Amino acid sequence: MNAFGIDLGTSNIKLYNGNNDSYFMEKNMIAVEGRDNILAYGDSAFEMYEKAPENINISFPLTNGVIADIGNMQMLMKYFADDLFKGKIKPADYYIAVPTDVTDVERRAFYELVKNAGIKAQNVYVVEKAVADGLGMDIDIKTSQGVLVVDIGFDTTEISILSLGGIVVSRLLKTGGNKFDEAIKNAVRKEYSLVIGSKTSEKVKYAIRDMENLGKDAIVYGRDIVSGLPVEKAISLDLVYDSLNELFMQIIENVKSILERTPPELGADIYRNGIYLTGGASQIDYFAGMLGDATGLNVNMADEPMATVIKGLATIIKNKKYASLAFSVEE
Repeated sequence: MNAFGIDLGTSNIKLYNGNNDSYFMEKNMIAVEGRDNILAYGDSAFEMYEKAPENINISFPLTNGVIADIGNMQMLMKYFADDLFKGKIKPADYYIAVPTDVTDVERRAFYELVKNAGIKAQNVYVVEKAVADGLGMDIDIKTSQGVLVVDIGFDTTEISILSLGGIVVSRLLKTGGNKFDEAIKNAVRKEYSLVIGSKTSEKVKYAIRDMENLGKDAIVYGRDIVSGLPVEKAISLDLVYDSLNELFMQIIENVKSILERTPPELGADIYRNGIYLTGGASQIDYFAGMLGDATGLNVNMADEPMATVIKGLATIIKNKKYASLAFSVEE
């Protein structure tokens, strides 16, 4: 089947290959030297991140779930397609996941990105990201059952109520893993007079489970503000908790607000089924417990939280039952 799925995340891009029923994921980053000399892309560009000299610009072409730099994003799409087709790009259909709460212009930009990226796109179909999330968690979203999906990504959190193959209520928050990393960086700077990088704070964020299980602090390396010298510090679990709690409560309050706007019959379904939690930044263990305690609902964690959208797109491509969930925005 010559059809491909695209999940453009701010931090990661995932591509599904319908020819061999497989997907791959790489960092959605590009490294440019000077004005237009492409040095690296994907995971290779991420290796350079926070280490490159001033003449090398390393950037994310997406911001807050929407395309911020369409030129670099199209170049990335072309490079990844070349990798996928081993340099021999063939005409194909493409299915791209798009956040729900974006403007028509922003939605159109996703379509045009694929259509004009030089990847021989015959037809371009758009799928609501939350719909793909539901399918990627093996939920039959075409039934009348109400489903609450919370997807915490790198820059945004999308909270959606699904029923009958559509989105009944949704909200897009500009809070995600990037904000979590920044909160940890700021707390470490304030408490220890230590400057750490985003990669380091991300490692601390995902080390919470080990810190809890082993009862140990996280060891980080950074620059001492006073001496200007590189140093090693032990970061306590309580500091990490305190830095993240306010952001977690923002998400939880918005989930509760969405539940208050949900029709009663769908609310009854959600009470029985619980909340479905996914997205790369949802992997911080104790957030699920906080969400469950605050709402009184069971929280179902996705098996592969970074891959639910791309798995949902694969389901739409493979199963004609779900073909109507993809639509074209072509004029």
